[in-house]
Parts: sequence; structure tokens; C-alpha cells
Amino acid sequence: MEDELLALAAKRGDDAAFYSLITRHKDKMYRIAYSYLKNENDALEAVQEVTCRAYMQIHKLKEPGYFGSWLIRILMNYCVDEAKRQARRNEKQQVATGAGEQHVASGESALLERVVLESAVERLDANYRTVIELKYYHDLTITEIARTLRKPEGTIKTWLHKALGGLRQRLEKDGEPHE
Repeated sequence: MEDELLALAAKRGDDAAFYSLITRHKDKMYRIAYSYLKNENDALEAVQEVTCRAYMQIHKLKEPGYFGSWLIRILMNYCVDEAKRQARRNEKQQVATGAGEQHVASGESALLERVVLESAVERLDANYRTVIELKYYHDLTITEIARTLRKPEGTIKTWLHKALGGLRQRLEKDGEPHE
């Protein structure tokens, strides 16, 4: 409710209200950006860029009560675009240097399990991956995810169910039996 009042004030040009909104959401924004970009500096830059974009576009916010979902949607779009740019840049560098090797770090089993899990998550369909990340990495509720992605809650539940099933299959296939 307080977000809605602040968003209304921000739409009317109240910079302090906008600052308060961003302050409330900055930690969640950083966590989401980091999960997409896998780099602290890139995540911080994403938060800064999205804050600027949101400030410039606040007048387009249709439902002030959904400010958080609106902001996260802008962030996710930015991060997806940035991750694609980074992937293209990395591909060009690998072709230019002839490097194609991937180094597999050996270490503690917990680290290995996390790498295997993240790899399995990254191989999911984009919608399923997004739902898994928002639900389990960022602790969003089904309702918040539905608002953020602008999909019905039933669709989000279905995607989550299918994503978890897909992860189980991948992990079992990769030699990590589900107990």
C-alpha cells in the first residue's frame, strides 16, 4: 500500500518518493541482476541503468500498486539484453583467440552440486528458467511472479511444475539421482 502512495507521488514528480521506492527495491534488484549477469559490477551497473530508465519512464506506470513488478520487469528486460550482448562479445573473443576450452573447477562437492544445478537451470526453456530464478533465487511469490511476467497465476504454476520436472530429469540423466 505504501508503495502505491509513493508511486503516485513519484508519477507527480516527487523525487523523494521515487528515491524511497528505489531504496525499498534496490536489494531485490541487485540479487536479480546478479543472477542474470553473474558479475557484481555488471549487476550494480544494471541497477543504476534501470533506476535511470524507471525515473525517465515513471509517467508510463499504469498501476502504481504494481511499481515493484514494473521495476523488476524493466530490470529483467535489461539483464536479458545485456547477457545477450555479453554472450556475443564472448563468442567473438573466443573465435578471435581460438579459445574454446572451458575449465572445470574441482573443489568441494557443494560447489560442484551448485554448478551442476545452475547448469541444468540454464538449459531450461527461458520461461521456465525465469520462473525458477524468481521463485527460488529471489523468493518471489507465485502472485508476484505472475504480476511481473504479466501472466495468469495458473500459467506460472504450470511453468514452475514443468520446470521442476525438467530439472529432475536433467539431474537424474547427469548422474545426480533425485531422492
